[in-house]
Amino acid sequence: MLINSLRYLVLTALVAVVVPRTAASSDWPQFRGHNGLGVSDDAGLPVVWSDKENLVWKTQLPGFGASSPIAVDGQLYLTCYSGYGTGDSTAEMADLTLHVVCVDQARGEILWNQPIAPKFPEEESIKDHGYAGPTPATDGKHLYLFFGKTGVFKFDFTGKQIWQADVGSQTHRWGCGASPVLFNDLVIINASVESGSLVAISKQDGSEVWRSPGMKRSWSTPHLVPLPAGQHELIVTVEDEILGFDPATGESLWNCEGIHNYVCPSIVSRDGIAYVLGGRESKAIAIRAGGRGDVTESHQMWVAKAGANVSSPVIVDDHMYWVSDRNKIAYCLRLADGEVMYSERFPGQPYASALAGDGKVYIVTRNDGTFVLAAKPEFEQLAHNVFDDESTFNASPIVSSGKLILRSDHFLYCIQ
Repeated sequence: MLINSLRYLVLTALVAVVVPRTAASSDWPQFRGHNGLGVSDDAGLPVVWSDKENLVWKTQLPGFGASSPIAVDGQLYLTCYSGYGTGDSTAEMADLTLHVVCVDQARGEILWNQPIAPKFPEEESIKDHGYAGPTPATDGKHLYLFFGKTGVFKFDFTGKQIWQADVGSQTHRWGCGASPVLFNDLVIINASVESGSLVAISKQDGSEVWRSPGMKRSWSTPHLVPLPAGQHELIVTVEDEILGFDPATGESLWNCEGIHNYVCPSIVSRDGIAYVLGGRESKAIAIRAGGRGDVTESHQMWVAKAGANVSSPVIVDDHMYWVSDRNKIAYCLRLADGEVMYSERFPGQPYASALAGDGKVYIVTRNDGTFVLAAKPEFEQLAHNVFDDESTFNASPIVSSGKLILRSDHFLYCIQ
């Protein structure tokens, strides 16, 4: 680790004069947008839509996928897979192809479609979300992609591959789900499935900078929490524990008792406090960042009996909102003490994470359309919107330039 860290410092010095573009407010640069919080500042977001109302365009995709699109400079980028695992009973594993796709946001036209050959053997049956789960990330200059055992990739915006990096060769029947997170000159990957580790890769050449073991049964995207002095902590939730790291070096800073089962939902944070959902025990935990060692007693603020297996929450004002995919219940929790403000039976199952914006919370269900809720601590359903699309909606929605972008296994939709 010391040699890799020294190498990283040298690389950092060499590229220090290069100032990459940063994502504009109209962009959606990574899974769950700016800071990974699933919140948009745009106003005038749509409430009601259908195939005939408020639909700007609908584009057929070259393959299936659970990854969300990202938006940068008027273009949308997403991943998908074709061939095996898409319902074609005659397809064989050798027919599986991975894709990186660029779509013009104004017109919905596919500008380029770059195929990637997967590394075999892959799992023959990936339960629920397929071979393109992780969402791309961008620093405004390049794209960074994760395809599990096939590797981590850097692409430019013309579809040219720059490098490919390996983070492990293992697979799981549920596939790969954690998305890349960018920090300074690093691409950080939760490679729990592939190697049971957290891995940081150099943006410049794809070389490994640091690696931390102990990522057990975690499909959760790592989360960067800003601290008052201007530094950041990297927080990851794994089975049994919540872990805090120095994102620059991979140094383990603290641990806290967590979810005693596998974890998928992504962490959200506010004012240095991280909020963690998880598992079959249906639990939410609030933990204050900045500690050292075992901080279960000193920094854990509250534990609530409300959770989710897959879907992630959003924070609006002083409350946190989500719908559990496990028990199909819509939750609102008060951030101050974890009190459940409402828990309402919900008519659909989401795998997608919640999206908040313009006083609304958007819940995309797998097969029952998108529900729009009022972002307030009293349950109110504003709309229920359904497209003529019988495929599965696993991808989390995004917002770019006042437009809502939804993705199913068959189509990409732009709503305004």
